[in-house]
Amino acid sequence: MEFAKLLNRNVTEPDTYLMSKNIAEHNVLVTGAGGTIGSELCRKILSYNPKSLILFELSEYNLYSIEHEIKAYLAQTGQQTPIFAIIGNIQNKTHFGSVLEKHKVHTIYHAAAHKHVPMVENNIVEAVKNNVFGTLSCAEAAIEHQVANFTLISTDKAVRPTNVMGATKRLSELILQALSIQQSSTCFTIVRFGNVLGSSGSVIPLFLNQIQNGGPLTVTHPDITRYFMLVSEASELVIQASAIGNSGQVFVLDMGEPIKIHDLAKNIIKLTQTKQDIQIVFSGLRSGEKLFEELLIGENASNTIHPKIKSATEVHIKPERLNQILASLKKYCQLMDKDMLKTILLAIPTGYKIPKHQKSPTKAAEQVCSHHHDGQSLEGH
Repeated sequence: MEFAKLLNRNVTEPDTYLMSKNIAEHNVLVTGAGGTIGSELCRKILSYNPKSLILFELSEYNLYSIEHEIKAYLAQTGQQTPIFAIIGNIQNKTHFGSVLEKHKVHTIYHAAAHKHVPMVENNIVEAVKNNVFGTLSCAEAAIEHQVANFTLISTDKAVRPTNVMGATKRLSELILQALSIQQSSTCFTIVRFGNVLGSSGSVIPLFLNQIQNGGPLTVTHPDITRYFMLVSEASELVIQASAIGNSGQVFVLDMGEPIKIHDLAKNIIKLTQTKQDIQIVFSGLRSGEKLFEELLIGENASNTIHPKIKSATEVHIKPERLNQILASLKKYCQLMDKDMLKTILLAIPTGYKIPKHQKSPTKAAEQVCSHHHDGQSLEGH
């Protein structure tokens, strides 16, 4: 399916200078390289003459798939870029650091994360370990091994989050903002955008599968809206944003107007030209689901040199406070206490609030992350 037909807007051509600035003649690493965003980043990176490309991925199958595709492309084009496919967990700082050291990595695009909202709600411990501590491990390793540029792929769900996934992504943003103040060797950039059309676990493949099975199409609410982008467009804008930022800067991609999921469902039925009478049913909002997404936290978004990329002004957390929060989260991850983790996430100034239609987590001591923890630094976790 041509996903561009669902957007009803034009796609901006990339700026060649910004695309190549952190890639050309540099060793570039992508975490989550086999995912929807990660794999598209790899495809784009190859077009701008990297010295080498390192694919870092936890899923053996996803890693095999993207490596196979890239090597077929290189064989077809005659391009000589060295490709290194590495199975690895972003939470293993020692292994990740050794990869950075061995390959003298200059630029990291950090796409690895648990992103599926309902799945994360049911797997809070692993989400915190991966999205929060995995990002921290990668960022600290990047500093230790003099990586010049580190770009976090973030999400509109990090803005006033109503779910655990969004809260963990906002916390990962706050970690990079804190590290950007503490040191200057690595430039940390954060890029937020909305849903990618056709990405794994997203609504488009679900709708196509439902159409194939004769329907009905399930939409959670008649008024629910989402921002959408093509994966190629999102990847190009991530790369360009990473080339224009100061350390700790949060960028927001211009995603056009939000699209009603109900309208999207109707358009997909039309585009597939199915002869069946496909119905649309409303199933009710899921746990942690918003009716609409926001891309900014602060009201003051400023323009950049790129028409599709805005700079957001965000509040930082003091490193001492962040250390206390991380110590508490680490403790309750080890205890596998998902209720306490949710309580701590609610108490953090990320804007995380549970929607009114959902129950609050177990009421535990909300002071849990305000205790002093021996003044440990961010690097101590």
